[in-house]
Amino acid sequence: MSETENTGAAPRQSPLHPQHEALGASFTDFGGWLMPVRYTSDLAEHHAVRGAAGLFDISHMAEFTVDGAGAGAFLDVALAGRLSALPVGKAKYSLLLSTDGGIVDDVIVYRLAEHSYLVISNAGGRAAVAAAFAERAAAHDARVVDVTDDYALIAVQGPAAQAILAGIPEITDVTVPWEQQRYYAWAGATFAGQPLLLARTGYTGEDGFELLVPVGLADALWQRVLAAGAPHGLVAAGLAARDTLRLEAGMPLYGHELSLQTTPAQAGLGRVVVADKPDFVGKAALAAAPAEARVLVALAGAGKRAARAGYAVHATADDDHAIGEVTSGALSPTLGHPIAMAYVDPAHAASGGELFVDVRGTRLPVTVTTLPFYRRTT
Repeated sequence: MSETENTGAAPRQSPLHPQHEALGASFTDFGGWLMPVRYTSDLAEHHAVRGAAGLFDISHMAEFTVDGAGAGAFLDVALAGRLSALPVGKAKYSLLLSTDGGIVDDVIVYRLAEHSYLVISNAGGRAAVAAAFAERAAAHDARVVDVTDDYALIAVQGPAAQAILAGIPEITDVTVPWEQQRYYAWAGATFAGQPLLLARTGYTGEDGFELLVPVGLADALWQRVLAAGAPHGLVAAGLAARDTLRLEAGMPLYGHELSLQTTPAQAGLGRVVVADKPDFVGKAALAAAPAEARVLVALAGAGKRAARAGYAVHATADDDHAIGEVTSGALSPTLGHPIAMAYVDPAHAASGGELFVDVRGTRLPVTVTTLPFYRRTT
C-alpha cells in the first residue's frame, strides 16, 4: 500500500520535518506532502532494512476512526472485505471500490474494539476515502472521523525491529508481550505516558512495526528509536528505499499497480474481495467485468538495465504491437537483476513465458515469474 504523487498545491510538511532536515534529507512532493526521499544513499538505506532495520516517517498516510454499533456493517458495505468478522486486535488489508469496480484506494483496517475500527489509507487518497466513507456511512449507525492531523505514523522495518523497540524503556504498558505479537495484528502501549499503537504491519517485505503516536510526541519517539536502533544498524530511510523494498516484496503502489481503471482481479487481489457478501459497493460491476482485461504480472530480467513505469511490453523482439505496459520497475538491490510489474494481455501472462520490454528503444528479454520477487526467510 502506498501513495500517489501530487503536483498541485504547495505540499504539507510532516511533523517530523525538522528531524529530516537535521539528518540532511533530500525531499520530494509525495501525496501532497514534502517527504524525505533519501538521507544518504538509496542502496545503503535499502540494504539496512534487509539486514538490520530502517526508520521511516509515514505520517503522510491518512487515518480514520470508525465507531458505532453499525461500524462493522458499514465497513462490510464500504469495503471489499468482511471487516465485521475481523477479531479485536487484528488488522486486515482491504480495498475501497467505486461503483464501477475500480480501486479508489487500498487500506489497512485495525479492529480496536467491538464497535471501533481504525482505517489507514494513502495520503493521495485521503479526500476520496473521506468522501466515500461519508456517503456510505449515511445508512449505518457508524461515525467516521478523519484523525490524520492528530497523529504521526513512524515505521520501524527490518529483522532487528522487535529487538530495537522492546529495548526502549520509555515504551511501557505493552498489552501483548513482544514475542507474542503477530503479523497483521496490533498491541497497545504508552510512550511518555501517552497512548501508542504498535501495529505489526509494513510495506517492505520485512518484519516490522508501524507506530501511531499523538503528533506532539512524534519528535521524541523518532529520536528515541533512532538512538536505540543505532547499535543494531538501524538508519533513517526515505521513500526511494521504501519503493524498491515494496517492489521486491511484490506490494502494489496506488497510481501504478492500482487505480480507478483497474479491478481487484486484474491486480491479482481477487482474494481480498468477499464476493458472497449480500452487498458491497462495486459488487455488481465486478460480476460483469470483462475476462479479457489486462492482468498484473511479475517480470524478471538480466543485466543491469531496468524497465521503468510506462515502458511498453511486447510479445517478440521486433513486433510493433504492445501487449502490455510496465507499472513499476527497478534494478533490485537485493537480487542484483532487473525486476518489474506490468499489466499484459491475459494470453501472455503465463509464468515462465518470455516477453520483451522496450527500454529506450532496445528490446530487452524478460521472463514472466511470480510475486513476490523477494521473501524473507525468518
